Amino acid sequence: MNPNSPSQIECLSFHAMRRRSFLRSATAAAGLGYASGWTTVAEALANPATLQGARANTKPKSLIFLWMQGGPSQLETFDPHPDTKIGGETQSIATSLPGLEISNLLPQTAEIMHQATVIRSMVSKEGDHERATYTMKTGWRPDPTLIHPSIGAVLCHQSENNVEIPRHISILSGQWPGRGGYMGPGYDAFQVGDPKYRISNLESRVDAERTERRLTDLSELMESEFRRGRLKDLDRVRTQHETSTTRATRMMESEQINAFKVTDEPADVLKKFGDTTFGRACLAAVRLVQQGVRCIEVELSGWDTHARNHEFHRSRCEVLDAAMAALITELETRDLLNDTLVVWGGEFGRTPKINVAEGRDHWPNGFSTVLFGGPCRRGYVHGATSPELPSDGKSGIEGVADPVSVEDLHATILSSFGIDFAQELQTPIGRPLALSQGKICRALLA
Repeated sequence: MNPNSPSQIECLSFHAMRRRSFLRSATAAAGLGYASGWTTVAEALANPATLQGARANTKPKSLIFLWMQGGPSQLETFDPHPDTKIGGETQSIATSLPGLEISNLLPQTAEIMHQATVIRSMVSKEGDHERATYTMKTGWRPDPTLIHPSIGAVLCHQSENNVEIPRHISILSGQWPGRGGYMGPGYDAFQVGDPKYRISNLESRVDAERTERRLTDLSELMESEFRRGRLKDLDRVRTQHETSTTRATRMMESEQINAFKVTDEPADVLKKFGDTTFGRACLAAVRLVQQGVRCIEVELSGWDTHARNHEFHRSRCEVLDAAMAALITELETRDLLNDTLVVWGGEFGRTPKINVAEGRDHWPNGFSTVLFGGPCRRGYVHGATSPELPSDGKSGIEGVADPVSVEDLHATILSSFGIDFAQELQTPIGRPLALSQGKICRALLA
């Protein structure tokens, strides 16, 4: 293995990394002028038990995907390089993990970083918003012949349906929420808005007796017409219309739907998350995990900062900071953190170079993604980026140590849920396709 090779995307196990390999990698990192991330790794090698807060055999039950649409800057969030050519106005602050510093725009998040697995070396081959969003959410690059399922759809497909409400939910979703892809629309994310308000169309406008009569007529009279001319064994006689109606009725009648009513929480809990739509959405995610929902995607948009980058990141981080810190704290308080994997990230990062509009452009080479909970290796920083501007005319990964591909991140997440990501499923046209084409990055796991 050559740690200096840009093409080398090998993820090593923490326990399998030999001393010589580590020293060679650390020397290469020092030569590139990387920040103090390697200090944290050195501390872990010297005293690994102090940083292993997760249970190695824990398999999470739920995923919360904090989706930062637009591409947040790694330099203004989890990989600052203050007082350098690329650092801009952002300064760094100490965190609850000794040796780790993050952006001063995230003071509350800094207090929970001992729970985090910080990946500073994410790499992607997509720099367009739509294509990169597709890639980050599915683990596959766009293919004109096929729509891949998002990771939430895969998790639902590979597990039992144990709730009466949707298992795949997108809160505050924008243009591209998680989709079922070739697994079918039944695995699409159920989209909801601000939890401050009731979900529309969940309450009948007539009395219970009349509602029951309408549903009976719909099932016994109309459904026979929908079935006409269809294959007899299609969805075991039922049409998708009947399946959807049954699911909707079950959800309307379920007490679990109250998980969206965040206003039921005490005032002090609501205050911790912040009086914002994103804060309420994060609190709803905690409540949905309690009900057994498999995947909740919570979106915070507004990170596409081609102009006035620092100003807009300061605004976005103010919303993110309180909500994310409260999310992790509340999951731990309710004894849900080991059973929940939280993923923070966007479709790519922002360029090290600040443009003439005081903004940063798209950058898929060396951006940050952060994991919390589940079986992740708590208190760990993986990879590093150089504080120097990239070589003229180049935008490769020569300034990234221990890069992690999007495909490898997906394989690692699926594996942490106990899913065989190499298993092949048949697409609607009979094409065998694995759930993921990546490999496990064991260094990220406890």
